[in-house]
Amino acid sequence: MSTESAIWAESLSKVYRSGGSELVVFKDLSLEVRRGERLAIIGESGAGKSTLMHLLGGLDRSSRGTIFFGGRETTSLEEGALANFRNREIGFVWQNPSLLPEFTALENVMMPLLIRGVSREEAAARSAACLEEVRLGNRGPHRAGELSGGEQQRVGLARALVGRPNVLLADEPTGNLDFRTAEVIINLLWDLHRSHNLTSIFVTHNLALANRCDRVLQLKKGSLYEPSLMELQEAGLVQDATRLDGGTYV
Repeated sequence: MSTESAIWAESLSKVYRSGGSELVVFKDLSLEVRRGERLAIIGESGAGKSTLMHLLGGLDRSSRGTIFFGGRETTSLEEGALANFRNREIGFVWQNPSLLPEFTALENVMMPLLIRGVSREEAAARSAACLEEVRLGNRGPHRAGELSGGEQQRVGLARALVGRPNVLLADEPTGNLDFRTAEVIINLLWDLHRSHNLTSIFVTHNLALANRCDRVLQLKKGSLYEPSLMELQEAGLVQDATRLDGGTYV
Protein backbone atom coordinates (compact mmCIF):
# COMPACT_ATOMS: atom_id res chain seq x y z
CA MET A 1 0.00 0.00 0.00
CA SER A 2 1.48 3.33 -1.13
CA THR A 3 1.54 6.43 1.08
CA GLU A 4 -0.27 8.09 -1.85
CA SER A 5 -3.22 5.71 -1.47
CA ALA A 6 -6.47 7.16 -0.18
CA ILE A 7 -8.20 3.76 -0.36
CA TRP A 8 -6.70 0.30 -0.59
CA ALA A 9 -8.93 -2.75 -0.86
CA GLU A 10 -7.19 -6.11 -0.88
CA SER A 11 -8.61 -9.53 -1.81
CA LEU A 12 -12.24 -8.51 -1.33
CA SER A 13 -14.86 -11.21 -1.72
CA LYS A 14 -18.61 -10.89 -1.40
CA VAL A 15 -20.78 -13.98 -1.34
CA TYR A 16 -24.51 -14.08 -0.68
CA ARG A 17 -25.87 -17.35 0.69
CA SER A 18 -29.48 -18.48 0.44
CA GLY A 19 -30.34 -21.96 1.59
CA GLY A 20 -27.81 -24.27 0.04
CA SER A 21 -26.85 -21.97 -2.85
CA GLU A 22 -24.24 -19.23 -3.14
CA LEU A 23 -24.08 -16.12 -5.30
CA VAL A 24 -20.50 -14.92 -5.73
CA VAL A 25 -20.55 -11.22 -6.64
CA PHE A 26 -16.76 -10.99 -6.77
CA LYS A 27 -13.79 -12.83 -5.36
CA ASP A 28 -10.25 -11.68 -4.50
CA LEU A 29 -10.88 -8.20 -5.89
CA SER A 30 -8.25 -5.52 -5.17
CA LEU A 31 -8.38 -1.79 -5.74
CA GLU A 32 -6.11 1.17 -5.06
CA VAL A 33 -7.39 4.75 -5.30
CA ARG A 34 -4.84 7.56 -5.15
CA ARG A 35 -5.33 10.68 -3.06
CA GLY A 36 -7.11 13.35 -5.03
CA GLU A 37 -8.11 10.96 -7.82
CA ARG A 38 -11.42 11.00 -9.66
CA LEU A 39 -12.17 7.37 -10.45
CA ALA A 40 -15.11 6.11 -12.53
CA ILE A 41 -16.31 2.52 -12.18
CA ILE A 42 -18.40 1.30 -15.09
CA GLY A 43 -20.01 -2.02 -15.93
CA GLU A 44 -23.28 -3.67 -16.78
CA SER A 45 -26.21 -3.53 -14.38
CA GLY A 46 -25.89 -6.34 -11.86
CA ALA A 47 -22.10 -6.53 -12.14
CA GLY A 48 -21.67 -5.60 -8.46
CA LYS A 49 -20.72 -1.92 -8.73
CA SER A 50 -23.10 -0.75 -6.01
CA THR A 51 -22.13 -3.69 -3.82
CA LEU A 52 -18.49 -2.63 -4.10
CA MET A 53 -19.39 0.94 -3.15
CA HIS A 54 -21.31 -0.29 -0.11
CA LEU A 55 -18.28 -2.29 1.00
CA LEU A 56 -15.87 0.60 0.49
CA GLY A 57 -18.20 2.92 2.39
CA GLY A 58 -18.66 0.56 5.31
CA LEU A 59 -22.36 0.12 4.65
CA ASP A 60 -21.93 -3.62 4.19
CA ARG A 61 -19.35 -6.17 5.25
CA SER A 62 -17.22 -8.17 2.85
CA SER A 63 -17.13 -11.95 3.10
CA ARG A 64 -13.34 -11.76 3.06
CA GLY A 65 -10.65 -9.17 2.48
CA THR A 66 -9.49 -5.87 3.99
CA ILE A 67 -10.10 -2.20 3.26
CA PHE A 68 -7.82 0.64 4.32
CA PHE A 69 -8.53 4.37 4.29
CA GLY A 70 -5.11 5.93 4.45
CA GLY A 71 -3.36 3.70 6.95
CA ARG A 72 -6.49 2.75 8.87
CA GLU A 73 -8.19 -0.58 8.37
CA THR A 74 -11.96 -0.26 8.41
CA THR A 75 -13.06 -3.86 7.90
CA SER A 76 -12.27 -4.81 11.50
CA LEU A 77 -14.06 -1.85 13.11
CA GLU A 78 -17.06 -2.64 15.27
CA GLU A 79 -20.38 -1.11 14.24
CA GLY A 80 -20.27 2.02 16.39
CA ALA A 81 -16.74 2.92 15.40
CA LEU A 82 -17.52 2.18 11.76
CA ALA A 83 -20.59 4.44 11.83
CA ASN A 84 -18.51 7.24 13.35
CA PHE A 85 -15.84 6.72 10.69
CA ARG A 86 -18.43 6.92 7.89
CA ASN A 87 -19.88 10.11 9.34
CA ARG A 88 -16.51 11.86 9.48
CA GLU A 89 -14.52 10.49 6.56
CA ILE A 90 -16.96 9.65 3.75
CA GLY A 91 -19.59 11.62 1.88
CA PHE A 92 -22.25 9.60 0.07
CA VAL A 93 -24.27 10.68 -2.98
CA TRP A 94 -26.95 8.40 -4.38
CA GLN A 95 -29.04 8.30 -7.54
CA ASN A 96 -32.02 9.13 -5.34
CA PRO A 97 -30.93 11.66 -2.69
CA SER A 98 -33.68 10.38 -0.35
CA LEU A 99 -34.27 13.69 1.36
CA LEU A 100 -36.50 13.59 4.42
CA PRO A 101 -39.73 15.17 3.13
CA GLU A 102 -40.87 16.61 6.45
CA PHE A 103 -37.69 18.68 6.80
CA THR A 104 -36.40 21.69 4.89
CA ALA A 105 -33.37 21.60 2.58
CA LEU A 106 -31.29 23.23 5.32
CA GLU A 107 -32.43 20.71 7.93
CA ASN A 108 -31.65 17.79 5.58
CA VAL A 109 -28.10 19.06 5.12
CA MET A 110 -27.71 19.51 8.89
CA MET A 111 -28.49 15.86 9.69
CA PRO A 112 -24.94 14.39 9.52
CA LEU A 113 -23.64 17.13 11.81
CA LEU A 114 -26.46 16.75 14.33
CA ILE A 115 -25.82 12.99 14.41
CA ARG A 116 -22.16 13.81 15.12
CA GLY A 117 -23.16 15.96 18.09
CA VAL A 118 -22.46 19.37 16.57
CA SER A 119 -24.57 22.16 18.07
CA ARG A 120 -27.66 23.17 16.12
CA GLU A 121 -26.32 26.68 15.63
CA GLU A 122 -23.00 25.52 14.17
CA ALA A 123 -24.72 22.84 12.07
CA ALA A 124 -27.10 25.43 10.62
CA ALA A 125 -24.27 27.84 9.77
CA ARG A 126 -22.14 25.16 8.10
CA SER A 127 -25.12 23.76 6.23
CA ALA A 128 -26.14 27.18 4.94
CA ALA A 129 -22.58 27.66 3.64
CA CYS A 130 -22.75 24.29 1.85
CA LEU A 131 -26.06 25.20 0.25
CA GLU A 132 -24.41 28.38 -1.03
CA GLU A 133 -21.63 26.24 -2.53
CA VAL A 134 -24.15 24.21 -4.53
CA ARG A 135 -25.94 27.43 -5.54
CA LEU A 136 -29.03 26.84 -3.44
CA GLY A 137 -28.52 29.47 -0.76
CA ASN A 138 -32.05 30.78 -1.25
CA ARG A 139 -33.71 27.35 -1.05
CA GLY A 140 -32.77 26.44 2.52
CA PRO A 141 -36.28 27.02 3.97
CA HIS A 142 -38.00 24.93 1.26
CA ARG A 143 -39.10 21.36 1.85
CA ALA A 144 -37.95 18.54 -0.43
CA GLY A 145 -41.23 18.35 -2.34
CA GLU A 146 -40.87 21.99 -3.33
CA LEU A 147 -37.51 21.33 -5.05
CA SER A 148 -36.85 20.08 -8.57
CA GLY A 149 -34.97 16.83 -9.13
CA GLY A 150 -31.75 18.70 -9.86
CA GLU A 151 -32.17 20.85 -6.76
CA GLN A 152 -32.77 17.77 -4.62
CA GLN A 153 -29.55 16.23 -5.94
CA ARG A 154 -27.67 19.42 -5.11
CA VAL A 155 -29.06 19.29 -1.57
CA GLY A 156 -27.77 15.71 -1.46
CA LEU A 157 -24.33 16.97 -2.50
CA ALA A 158 -24.37 19.60 0.22
CA ARG A 159 -25.38 16.96 2.78
CA ALA A 160 -22.53 14.70 1.63
CA LEU A 161 -19.92 17.44 2.05
CA VAL A 162 -21.11 19.31 5.13
CA GLY A 163 -19.14 16.94 7.37
CA ARG A 164 -15.91 17.80 5.49
CA PRO A 165 -15.10 14.23 4.40
CA ASN A 166 -11.92 13.18 2.65
CA VAL A 167 -13.66 10.74 0.29
CA LEU A 168 -16.78 11.12 -1.85
CA LEU A 169 -18.58 7.96 -2.98
CA ALA A 170 -21.20 8.70 -5.64
CA ASP A 171 -23.44 5.94 -6.99
CA GLU A 172 -25.14 7.06 -10.24
CA PRO A 173 -25.31 10.72 -9.14
CA THR A 174 -26.87 11.76 -12.48
CA GLY A 175 -28.97 8.64 -13.07
CA ASN A 176 -32.36 10.30 -12.54
CA LEU A 177 -31.57 13.57 -14.30
CA ASP A 178 -32.10 14.89 -17.80
CA PHE A 179 -29.06 15.70 -19.94
CA ARG A 180 -28.83 19.41 -19.16
CA THR A 181 -29.37 18.98 -15.43
CA ALA A 182 -26.84 16.13 -15.38
CA GLU A 183 -24.25 18.47 -16.97
CA VAL A 184 -24.87 20.99 -14.20
CA ILE A 185 -24.34 18.30 -11.55
CA ILE A 186 -21.17 16.99 -13.23
CA ASN A 187 -19.65 20.48 -13.36
CA LEU A 188 -20.60 21.01 -9.75
CA LEU A 189 -19.04 17.69 -8.74
CA TRP A 190 -15.79 18.76 -10.38
CA ASP A 191 -15.79 22.15 -8.64
CA LEU A 192 -16.48 20.55 -5.26
CA HIS A 193 -13.85 17.85 -5.83
CA ARG A 194 -11.23 20.58 -6.21
CA SER A 195 -12.44 22.98 -3.54
CA HIS A 196 -12.82 20.25 -0.90
CA ASN A 197 -9.61 18.37 -1.83
CA LEU A 198 -11.58 15.17 -2.26
CA THR A 199 -10.82 11.69 -3.47
CA SER A 200 -13.90 10.79 -5.53
CA ILE A 201 -15.25 7.47 -6.81
CA PHE A 202 -18.19 7.48 -9.21
CA VAL A 203 -20.26 4.45 -10.18
CA THR A 204 -21.88 5.61 -13.37
CA HIS A 205 -23.49 4.83 -16.70
CA ASN A 206 -23.10 8.49 -17.64
CA LEU A 207 -20.42 8.45 -20.32
CA ALA A 208 -19.75 12.19 -20.09
CA LEU A 209 -19.03 11.86 -16.37
CA ALA A 210 -16.81 8.79 -16.78
CA ASN A 211 -14.85 10.35 -19.63
CA ARG A 212 -13.87 13.35 -17.50
CA CYS A 213 -12.45 11.23 -14.67
CA ASP A 214 -8.74 10.63 -14.17
CA ARG A 215 -9.19 6.88 -14.56
CA VAL A 216 -11.91 4.44 -15.63
CA LEU A 217 -12.20 0.89 -14.32
CA GLN A 218 -14.67 -1.70 -15.53
CA LEU A 219 -16.22 -4.31 -13.24
CA LYS A 220 -16.94 -7.42 -15.24
CA LYS A 221 -17.38 -11.04 -14.18
CA GLY A 222 -16.18 -10.27 -10.68
CA SER A 223 -12.97 -8.48 -11.69
CA LEU A 224 -11.88 -4.86 -11.94
CA TYR A 225 -9.61 -3.86 -14.78
CA GLU A 226 -8.72 -0.91 -16.97
CA PRO A 227 -10.69 -1.38 -20.20
CA SER A 228 -8.93 -1.21 -23.53
CA LEU A 229 -9.64 1.52 -26.05
CA MET A 230 -11.70 -0.98 -28.00
CA GLU A 231 -13.83 -1.76 -24.94
CA LEU A 232 -14.25 1.93 -24.20
CA GLN A 233 -15.32 2.43 -27.78
CA GLU A 234 -17.88 -0.35 -27.45
CA ALA A 235 -19.15 1.23 -24.22
CA GLY A 236 -19.52 4.54 -26.01
CA LEU A 237 -16.81 6.36 -24.04
CA VAL A 238 -14.57 6.77 -27.06
CA GLN A 239 -15.99 7.33 -30.52
CA ASP A 240 -12.65 7.20 -32.34
CA ALA A 241 -10.21 4.64 -30.93
CA THR A 242 -7.55 5.01 -33.63
CA ARG A 243 -5.40 7.41 -31.56
CA LEU A 244 -3.75 6.06 -28.43
CA ASP A 245 -3.63 9.49 -26.80
CA GLY A 246 -7.16 10.68 -27.46
CA GLY A 247 -9.98 10.65 -29.92
CA THR A 248 -13.41 12.13 -30.10
CA TYR A 249 -15.14 11.84 -26.76
CA VAL A 250 -18.80 11.79 -25.82
